[in-house]
Amino acid sequence: MAVSQVRLPTLTTGDRLSREEFLRIWDGLPSLKNAELIDGVVYVASPVSQARWSLDVRLIGVLRRYAIYTPGCQAGKNGTWLMLESAPQPDSFLRIRPERCGQSRDDDNRFPSGPPELAAEVCVTSTEIDFGRKLALYQRAGVREHLTVKDLNKRLIWRCLQPDASYAAIEPDPDGVIRSRVFPGLWLDVAAFWAEDGVALERTLDAGLASPEHAEFVRRLA
Repeated sequence: MAVSQVRLPTLTTGDRLSREEFLRIWDGLPSLKNAELIDGVVYVASPVSQARWSLDVRLIGVLRRYAIYTPGCQAGKNGTWLMLESAPQPDSFLRIRPERCGQSRDDDNRFPSGPPELAAEVCVTSTEIDFGRKLALYQRAGVREHLTVKDLNKRLIWRCLQPDASYAAIEPDPDGVIRSRVFPGLWLDVAAFWAEDGVALERTLDAGLASPEHAEFVRRLA
């Protein structure tokens, strides 16, 4: 007598699912760590390359250091968010905590909902989604700043949400430093980032953390 095999549900890039279906199937796949749902379409990440994780480490290092010295802010990476009807996984994020009047919430026991104030994506092989559906989702959801790290041509694109709900790029100042509009004191030295110069990155950020603008921001959060 033939024994029929039961095929367990899985997630494959290109699948079309509701957010509830996506999360239900994902719950049954404990070995799958990186998958997201953007506008009803599933995307499963490819293995992380050395170039990718090197950029990730540099970026999250800056965001985490800023959060440490800015009570009321929280940084993280590769977390799943409930955003509109999607479930994206920003490569890294920085948010104002809900209890400090941030725009995201912790209604769900597992995933924050709503948009973080800043979401960042590292583009090595994911350029199409990061510059397409995912960027559009962040814009519609109200992510106030969006940073794209593009490895191919060594570009940092830092966008800020405008009153008309469009994104506009924040250009580096004459000293080569990008200064966040949403997080005062979050300063990023572009040349040092691409040169993997951690000392210069930290020195620039520390100057931002010592600025009067950052002190005022900390006071408002408190």
